[in-house]
Amino acid sequence: MWFLFALLTSLAWGGADLFYKKGSDSHDSHSHLKIVVMVGLVMGIHGTAYLLIRGLSFDPMDMIRYLPVSALYILSMAIGYFGLRYIELSIASPVQNSSGAVTAILLYLFFPHDLGWVEIAGVAIITFGVVGLAVLEKQGERLVLKSGTENVNAKYQIGVMAITFPLLYCLLDGLGTFADGIYLDELKLIGEDAALLAYEFTFFLCAAVVYLYLVAVKKQRFNFWGERVKGVAAIFETAGQFFYVFAMASNAIVAAPLIASYSVFSVILSRLFLKERLSRVQYAVVLLVLAGIALLGLADEL
Repeated sequence: MWFLFALLTSLAWGGADLFYKKGSDSHDSHSHLKIVVMVGLVMGIHGTAYLLIRGLSFDPMDMIRYLPVSALYILSMAIGYFGLRYIELSIASPVQNSSGAVTAILLYLFFPHDLGWVEIAGVAIITFGVVGLAVLEKQGERLVLKSGTENVNAKYQIGVMAITFPLLYCLLDGLGTFADGIYLDELKLIGEDAALLAYEFTFFLCAAVVYLYLVAVKKQRFNFWGERVKGVAAIFETAGQFFYVFAMASNAIVAAPLIASYSVFSVILSRLFLKERLSRVQYAVVLLVLAGIALLGLADEL
C-alpha cells in the first residue's frame, strides 16, 4: 500500500503547487504568510475532524515529541511560499523536490537497507529526472532572459535570491523527511495517526500566530473568502499530508524519492493552466520520471 499512498501524495501535492503559484502575488509582501494561515486553518479543521470521526485520543505531548519534524517542514514550506513569488513554478518545484534524493541518501547512510535492483533503478531514474528538470528549466529561462525576445513577468525572473529559496526548501525538507523516516519507519518513535495530528495541530497554532501578526501588527485585512485560491492549495496540501505519513511509515527510503516526483505533476499542471512552456527534452524527462514511478510500482508488487 505504501506505493499507492506515495502516488496519491504526489498527485495531491502537484495540485497544491499549482494553486500555491496562482495564489502567490509578487506585489503582496505578505502573500506567503497568508498561505501559511490558510494551510494551517485547513489542517486544523482536518485534524479535528479526523480525531472525532476516528474516535482517537490525542496526547498534546505528541506535538512536543514530533516538533523537530514539524518545525523543519513548516519552515521549509514558508520559505517555499515566499520564493514562489519570484521564480517559475516549473523551476522552483523540481529544485525543491530534489529533497527526496537528500532523504534517500541520508536514510541509506544511517540505516542501511537491502534494496532490489528494480527499487534502486526506480529511485535513481526519478532522482535523475527531478534534478534534470530543474537544470533544463534554469537553462531555458536564462536563454529567454538573454534573448530579450519575450516578455517575462518580473516575478518570474531568476536571480541569486530567487533560486536560493527553493534550494533552502530542498535542504530543510530533505532533513525533515529524513527525520520523519526515523520517527515513522526506522525507530517507530510515533504512530501514523499521532504524527499526522501532531503536525496538523502544530501548523494550526503557527497559522493562528501568523494571523494575529498580520491583523494586529501589520494591520492587514484578511478576508478568508477572498483567499479561495490559497484555500484550494491548502486542501490539496492537507490531502497529500494525510497519505504521506502512511507512505513514509511503510517504506521511507523508497517512498521519499517517489513523493518528491510530485514536481513532475507540478510541471505538467503549470504548462496546462499557467501557460509555462515545456520543451521536447522536458517532455522526455517527464516520461523518464513516470517510467521510474512505474518501476517502483512494479517493485511493490514483487
